[in-house]
Amino acid sequence: MELISEYFVKPKHQVLAAKQPIYLTPLEISMLAMHPIQRGLLYNYTLHQSTPSTNTILNIIDTLKESLSIALVHFYSLAGRLVTKTFLDEHACSVFIDSNKGPGARLTHVTAPGLTKLDILSPDYVPVIVKKFFELGEEILNYDCHTRPLLSIQVTELVDGVFIGFTMSHSVIDGTSSMHFMTMLSEIFCSNNASEKMCDISRVPVYEHSPCIKLPRFRLEEIMTRRGKTSPLRDRVFHFSAASMAMIKAKANKEGSISNVSSFQGLSSLIWRSITKARNLSTDQKTACCMVINARPRLDPSLSDNYFGNYVSQVKIISKVDELLGHDIDWAAMQLNDGVKAQDDKSIRSTLKWFAEQLSLGDSSSEEDIQGPNGVVIGGSARFDIYGLEFGLGKAVAVRMGLGNKSVGEGNCSPWL
Repeated sequence: MELISEYFVKPKHQVLAAKQPIYLTPLEISMLAMHPIQRGLLYNYTLHQSTPSTNTILNIIDTLKESLSIALVHFYSLAGRLVTKTFLDEHACSVFIDSNKGPGARLTHVTAPGLTKLDILSPDYVPVIVKKFFELGEEILNYDCHTRPLLSIQVTELVDGVFIGFTMSHSVIDGTSSMHFMTMLSEIFCSNNASEKMCDISRVPVYEHSPCIKLPRFRLEEIMTRRGKTSPLRDRVFHFSAASMAMIKAKANKEGSISNVSSFQGLSSLIWRSITKARNLSTDQKTACCMVINARPRLDPSLSDNYFGNYVSQVKIISKVDELLGHDIDWAAMQLNDGVKAQDDKSIRSTLKWFAEQLSLGDSSSEEDIQGPNGVVIGGSARFDIYGLEFGLGKAVAVRMGLGNKSVGEGNCSPWL
């Protein structure tokens, strides 16, 4: 891997709203010890093959740099850094985004000499080299964005392809917001409007500023003692055909069922049962399936999906191993379906309120392990149009993730992969 160039990009013009601090919510504060979101796309590289490849790549880099400067006019928080403010008399602190701190979002151009698309796609397990397609393989946490960019984009040039990897602080945005930003960046890139006069986008992000959350200083230090670490695990990608998904959904919606279980819930149930069975657990042990879902549309009144930040909720279903494996996937799917339905306005607000109170009081019980030792975590969404991000290169041939937030039994059950 060879670093060719590095740029730091700020909004095309000054944004008045960017002068206001954006305080992190309790949920976002708890993510400081986690890894950032890392998602990337692999593209065929067939443009202008009659000319030297570097000329085409340089055009892509230049257009991406210009498009990013326009996108940051709207998504201005991604151009800044985190700041911790201390209140000495209260022995407390708060964390916020200063959208004007630092040199801006990071854009790098990297080459991987001799590496082809087949080297990435053909092995059974995702090659370790893919981790270097994000931030050159450096392991960072969301907390590190006090001094590092909240957003970093790496363009890696292969022999016959291009990989565009995004690294975004998970203490600033969730999956819905990250997809929103990438979609608008691609829209600007492909619109041929990446100029100083054209700054309109089809979905403008909405910022709703949270109040300043003060927490005991020792609480932040305690969070950071649990800094996330990369697990020595191998990644594997499984693809399910449309026919297979139809079969899974049919089994999940067993005849006589009164609930309409989605394909996503059916697949999540299949994965939960498969991992649990592979673990060879004793029948009286407990296992849990956790689904992280977008909470915006479940509020009353609902919050627009254009809200830019973190607004997720968690569905956690606990079962004994013999109960889970003693039923077909329709039983597990029904449990997940009921759990999702229970996530209404009252439930979500009650959980967030309780969590904020515990965080302010310094109660470590609020940091309960999301999955437990025998659990499965399902992330992502079937609604993410990840392959709609083209950046002038056509549709991606594959999507891959970075090194962070990996554990045994954690899956991304969505079109991301």
